[in-house]
Amino acid sequence: MDLNTIVDIAASTIRVSTPLLFAALAGLYSERSGIFDISLEGKMLIAAFASAALAATSGSAVLGLLAGILAAIAFSLIHGLASITYRGNQIVSGVAINFVAAGLTMILGQAWFSQGGRTPTLFGPSRFAPIHLPFADAVRDVPVLGPIYSGVISGQSILVYLAFLTVPFTWWVLFRTRFGLRLRAVGENPAAVDTAGISVTWLRYRAVIICGVLTGFAGTYLSVAQAAGFTRDMTAGRGYIALAALIFANWKPVPVMFACLLFGFLDAASFRMQSVELPLIGPIPGQAIQALPYVLTVILLAGFVGRATPPKAGGVPYMKER
Repeated sequence: MDLNTIVDIAASTIRVSTPLLFAALAGLYSERSGIFDISLEGKMLIAAFASAALAATSGSAVLGLLAGILAAIAFSLIHGLASITYRGNQIVSGVAINFVAAGLTMILGQAWFSQGGRTPTLFGPSRFAPIHLPFADAVRDVPVLGPIYSGVISGQSILVYLAFLTVPFTWWVLFRTRFGLRLRAVGENPAAVDTAGISVTWLRYRAVIICGVLTGFAGTYLSVAQAAGFTRDMTAGRGYIALAALIFANWKPVPVMFACLLFGFLDAASFRMQSVELPLIGPIPGQAIQALPYVLTVILLAGFVGRATPPKAGGVPYMKER
């Protein structure tokens, strides 16, 4: 394997990891507040559709991003209404949102564009184009560092850079701000937070709104940056993989990034491994390679879900004592 191949795989890993990272960080905010969110998949899907639909009709990727964020926030508020206000079962609410998003995107896509649930292909300013950083071409021939800078770091969408900048920002918010302290506290002991005169309901609603914003970025990246439009079920289980990465990382932002990069690497490497022949076996079936990220999800959940320590009040509706 030469340096160019390594650079290509590394660049693909970063691109594939970006929606996972946005979604996992979204789940981190929500679940740290005590609201388990299995609906990351549905919110990503509705955001991908809304962003691609408005980008196609308006010709603006920025407006598409705004539409994706608003759509995801709306679904987050539905989940919050069911889980926080009406104290419903959070898993059932999340599963319902996933089903609604899958059906709604198909119905609206066919009704608006008559392309079998797809949106029109996006071109030019209706997509987030790669950004070429300064001196990327000039240092391309520098050994090792040149190809890494020009082929991996440079040439990514602005949403990719934003996703990785969100990791240290999330760490700072959760562990260095008053809001983060209260958010973590409400996920561990909401009664103590309530006793201190802080609204548990408002804290949790703010967490699910942040979750909606980040899943909006994730869905928009899929349809307006990585792809050139929306296609049916284009999230392809990424919301569940992001949830597995979140559990594997024990609800901590920096380990979440590395877990997402691991899943992204397997996905990116799978395309290269389809032509590899193993001794006594021969060519690896393409279906087996494509299933690797999902197999790893099952293995990690089976092996680490018992060791992970979720927020103590996670999934438990809070009822104010009178």
